[in-house]
Amino acid sequence: MAAPGQATAAQEVSELAAACLGEGITSAYQPIIDTVRGTVVGYEALVRFPGYAERNPEVWFARARRQGCAAALEAAALRSAFVHRAALPANCFLTVNVSPALLSSPLVRQVWAEQGNLAGVVVELTEQSPIESYLALEPHLDALRASGALIAVDDAGSGYAGLQHLLALRPAIIKMDRELVRDIDTDEAKRALMEMIGLFAGRVDAWLLAEGIERVEELDTLAALGVPLVQGYLLGRPAPPWQDLDPDLALRLAARERGTTASTVRGVVEPAATAPSPGAAAALFDGNPHLTDVVLLDGRRPQAVLTEDAARLGVVTTGLVVNVDTPIGEALTRSVTREAASRFAPLLVTDNAGRFVGIARMERLIGKLAGTQ
Repeated sequence: MAAPGQATAAQEVSELAAACLGEGITSAYQPIIDTVRGTVVGYEALVRFPGYAERNPEVWFARARRQGCAAALEAAALRSAFVHRAALPANCFLTVNVSPALLSSPLVRQVWAEQGNLAGVVVELTEQSPIESYLALEPHLDALRASGALIAVDDAGSGYAGLQHLLALRPAIIKMDRELVRDIDTDEAKRALMEMIGLFAGRVDAWLLAEGIERVEELDTLAALGVPLVQGYLLGRPAPPWQDLDPDLALRLAARERGTTASTVRGVVEPAATAPSPGAAAALFDGNPHLTDVVLLDGRRPQAVLTEDAARLGVVTTGLVVNVDTPIGEALTRSVTREAASRFAPLLVTDNAGRFVGIARMERLIGKLAGTQ
């Protein structure tokens, strides 16, 4: 006997059959943002099941695979995604998800045929199952491209989406896995990996898209690294069509400095939390496990970089201040003359008026200098 609120096996079969006919399902749309212009350039369609007690899409597709009707549910989800296609805002693309194993299904191919010209559609290959034969997949990808669609690879850097996956599929959009995006502002290895895959994407004429952004520091870091496309809860949750980007975030992206170079501190500067006193800095650390440094400000002029221990003890050591246009080699030369205890602390970066603009971490300065040699 099923527990209260739990569907019986017969109910699951009945509900699954209804969902495969498109009953009780709909699509939500999550915006995709251009980091250079600070505008929405696309939306990812994500299937939802509001007509049923079970709302988790992964549970539904797992059931469909067990019952042998995965293609039918996939086709229903695609039709739901395309319901609002005609009203898609100008200069925006629509991303739809499909399992590579189902591209050959007549039910899925019928959906493409119903849509006709697929210009402005991005077909995102999900990671529900491994690709057994790239050769068998190729004709279906070629047919989609011939109809005007672009191909995207989901969760690059995880699961089966390794380098061989990218080389074989040659996608137009490479989506970076959320695990490689989380805390990228404080993880130098993730930053380096993002730069490497960005270079690869440029070489194969693909766009890099970082998904799962939840904090503004992650957004700032990805924009500074030149990642062209981003999405995540910070920028907009899946919602009815067609939500726009928050004006403050749009301005934040559009107002960023352009034309930075690897030869000056400007090329590695990153944002940092600020506080007017050690006590205020200590309060910022409370409940924020992502925070590693807080900059002590006197008005708009930086005084010191405080760690959590320094903030709680009230220990203030005057930091090294450099201009954004200081050559990296000069900044490093000045850095190594500091006392041993603070020699590797981040530098405080100011504009020409002496106003604080961010910090430059020693590991990033060294990495950039090595990369220019």
